[in-house]
Amino acid sequence: MSTYMPKAGTVERKWYIIDASQKPLGRVAVQAANLLRGKHKPLFAPHVDCGDHVIVINCDKIVLTGKKLTQKYYYKHTGYVGNLKSTRYDALMKTKPDMVMHKAVKGMLQKNTLGRKQIVRLRTVVGAEHKHAAQKPEIWGENK
Repeated sequence: MSTYMPKAGTVERKWYIIDASQKPLGRVAVQAANLLRGKHKPLFAPHVDCGDHVIVINCDKIVLTGKKLTQKYYYKHTGYVGNLKSTRYDALMKTKPDMVMHKAVKGMLQKNTLGRKQIVRLRTVVGAEHKHAAQKPEIWGENK
């Protein structure tokens, strides 16, 4: 008897919605990263891209615990000498709350070509409305 290995072409991808309102950033990011990798499937293999599509709604209502809102920074380097730009998370939450979620999920994925393919399937939305209703996404809740 041989072990079944999933092939990239035979993977069925579903669409899931995660509601991030009044939940900690890390908890929601872990759920999204696990869905993107496909770790919830019985046919998971770490070397095959077998994950699903994820829509994270209400990114503007996520919670950062402790003093992270004022003490945590987002860093970006422009490529020029001495041009390291830093932004506090409270300013980032006011301007681009969907980017905060995207960056948290991206940090939890693999740092290779597989992780770069998986992050493409993540959609972050500021409000409760999204434009992917045609794909019939399922709600990923607390009970799963």
